[in-house]
Amino acid sequence: MNYLAHIFLSGNNDLLKIGNFMADGIRGNDYLKFPEDVKNGIILHRHIDTFTDAHPIYRKSKHRLHEKYGHYAGVIMDILYDHFLAKNWSHYSSEKLEDYTANFYKSLEDNYDILTEKTQNLMPYMTERNWLTSYATIAGIEMILFQMDYRTKHRANMQEAVVELQEFYSEFEKEFTLFFEELRAFCLQQMKKL
Repeated sequence: MNYLAHIFLSGNNDLLKIGNFMADGIRGNDYLKFPEDVKNGIILHRHIDTFTDAHPIYRKSKHRLHEKYGHYAGVIMDILYDHFLAKNWSHYSSEKLEDYTANFYKSLEDNYDILTEKTQNLMPYMTERNWLTSYATIAGIEMILFQMDYRTKHRANMQEAVVELQEFYSEFEKEFTLFFEELRAFCLQQMKKL
């Protein structure tokens, strides 16, 4: 799961969303220095990643990309799954995607001082290009994949994965839909424990 899913799976708590959003850049016990709800978001993020990486449906989706993209297949798959969440957003939320993402960007601004430096540096690019809303289109996904590939010095040509996205579109979408229902239920359980 990529940014949009991690934020969405955090429920309505802004600090939980922020923790879940920036968790990838926080190593080991470094999460302990954050406010309680942010810490819980980081913990939830880690649970989501563990659940996702081990899930047979997600692994089936990722397997289609593995031969061509190797180590980066999981990164790409996370982004493709976010595409299906954004594309089918009205099935999951009564709030428009544009409003939801604008509110999240605002909460990042409102809580700027607790963000990691990496997140603070990412914010201008993310908001200017409206990454979270752009996930809804194939062109938006191609842009995101290109930016990810740029950050890895073009080791995998990740933007080419739109070819596989289009070729296996219905398979990926069905797999996402089944998987995401299970992931949502899992996250609700985990949030009760936090």
